[in-house]
Amino acid sequence: MTTDSPEPARSFGGVADAYDRGRPTYPREAATWLTSAHPLSVLELGAGTGKLTEQLVALGHDVHATEPDPQMLAILQKKLPDVRSSQAPAEEIPAGDASYDVVVSGQAFHWFDHAKALPEIARVLRRGGGLSVVWNQRDERIPWVKRLGRIIGTQEQMSDPSELLTRSKLFGEVEQESFRFWQDIDRRSIQDLVRSRSNIAVLSPAQQEAKMAEVLAFYDEFGRGMDGMQLPYNASCFRAQVLDQVTPTLTEGRSTEDGTSSVSDGSSTDMLLIDFK
Repeated sequence: MTTDSPEPARSFGGVADAYDRGRPTYPREAATWLTSAHPLSVLELGAGTGKLTEQLVALGHDVHATEPDPQMLAILQKKLPDVRSSQAPAEEIPAGDASYDVVVSGQAFHWFDHAKALPEIARVLRRGGGLSVVWNQRDERIPWVKRLGRIIGTQEQMSDPSELLTRSKLFGEVEQESFRFWQDIDRRSIQDLVRSRSNIAVLSPAQQEAKMAEVLAFYDEFGRGMDGMQLPYNASCFRAQVLDQVTPTLTEGRSTEDGTSSVSDGSSTDMLLIDFK
């Protein structure tokens, strides 16, 4: 058994082109629900090749896209040269406190080190801001879609983040919504879709080619030739508002000019010490 295969979370760079060609986009209505129909300041974590970024920009948001993988980020930057972007992980966000109205993540939240990422996300959110996450999932209630899932396997680790966010004591009640859509795929793009999956990317070249043969046999049975096929998805969306945090500046004693100590009483003068924007 080889020992130099990439970990699933770090396997996307080598298949970045296939990821961009083969992965579905996100429905516009889902992007609106995750953020707003009105322009906001949005930080995207784990932006990949810009699938969700494109929808956020189309809504008029001021987007800062971050992605830890340089190959994925390079594709995003080529497609969206006017979007501010940074190579950075969710655990070390390159932004000041209270900088964004919304932090959003598509198909990436499950890869984060939540013990580190959630405090960082709360830190960069403005008062009243929120965290929104989304996963595209094939609708395997349909028999032929379920059969495709059995062939290609799954690396999806999507789960309802409500308990995690509540336990962090950084976010309020989690809202959930789902949006159904279809991805048009053909004989080529279904191969890109499969190659872009982390559980396939970590296989040996021989194993990958064997898997491609299975997928093509499936497509030749269920596809419609040049007309391709429509693969049904559900965009599972979650959002939660950041909670107001106790700030040391307002609760700890401060030295006055005469050297005595004072404690904030929550007056308007004290509140000026924090700019929540």
